[in-house]
Amino acid sequence: MELDSIECVSTVGGEEDEDPEIRNLHHSGLHIHHPLSHHSPQFAASKPSNPIATNIGTATNIVGPAAVAPATSVHDLLECPVCTNSMYPPIHQCHNGHTLCSTCKTRVHNRCPTCRQELGDIRCLALEKVAESLELPCKYYSLGCPEIFPYYSKLKHEALCNFRPYTCPYAGSECSVVGDIPFLVSHLRDDHKVDMHTGCTFNHRYVKSNPREVENATWMLTVFHCFGQYFCLHFEAFQLGMAPVYMAFLRFMGDEADARSYSYSLEVGGNGRKLTWEGTPRSIRDSHRKVRDSHDGLIIQRNMALFFSGGDRKELKLRVTGRIWKEQQNNPDGGVCIPNLCS
Repeated sequence: MELDSIECVSTVGGEEDEDPEIRNLHHSGLHIHHPLSHHSPQFAASKPSNPIATNIGTATNIVGPAAVAPATSVHDLLECPVCTNSMYPPIHQCHNGHTLCSTCKTRVHNRCPTCRQELGDIRCLALEKVAESLELPCKYYSLGCPEIFPYYSKLKHEALCNFRPYTCPYAGSECSVVGDIPFLVSHLRDDHKVDMHTGCTFNHRYVKSNPREVENATWMLTVFHCFGQYFCLHFEAFQLGMAPVYMAFLRFMGDEADARSYSYSLEVGGNGRKLTWEGTPRSIRDSHRKVRDSHDGLIIQRNMALFFSGGDRKELKLRVTGRIWKEQQNNPDGGVCIPNLCS
């Protein structure tokens, strides 16, 4: 079923535009068309190169100082010949001594990829012992991580390493691009055509001609630059049980520890009523779906949204306003902490 389009008008700094520019967001195709003619200087630079993209493919070859770098031959022995990832117990071998990881053993249908002999259930205990004696730097060493770990602890650390690359926060498609924050900001602007704004207050109007048809779809993503950081504002429609709802929430382009330094508020209303939400932005380390499914944001039931829209309730017209501020962590003078608001 072909879905109608939603029109979105964005203004920054809380000022309403008398002649707003209309953007058509076709959420059936999950492609957002945004004009790029009015970018702030912070977003005008050309896309930076992404050193992470080239490092990820060879992450197992990233080593630290020579004093802790393993001998190349040992490192090669611990590399699975099928997936080229580092092998962890159980490490399997064929009768001729060729090894591979347990994951790839099922993929090759129990046949050695080197000599084609049947693998059986032989474990290479000697290689497992060798791996146990190694200490290696994190594979994100070249991205700034200084840590060194025993071989079998390294994998657990790398899954949570603060220097690991971020995944593209765009929710309108399954984007697999990874990189650091400057690269992802340029990627969102150039490849996903996301609107970019400078300032910590916002004023968006969302218009939909047929609000009775609600599909799981992303309607809007806008990136804000303030306090030297980047924030992603999401607005979308989806089914919550049997009820269609609209939801707005903010994500921080950085780690969770840094995200806790900021707060934001959202407000939607009409006909003399309003709903407000205040919270802490979630890190983009948490996937868009995880944040949405946790209901961590401003949720508007469809009937309430239509009430806010006014008129004959046949057209959705929502105005969502909000602001972002930085929390004061400590006050050495013992006085009242006042949020650092962006003008």
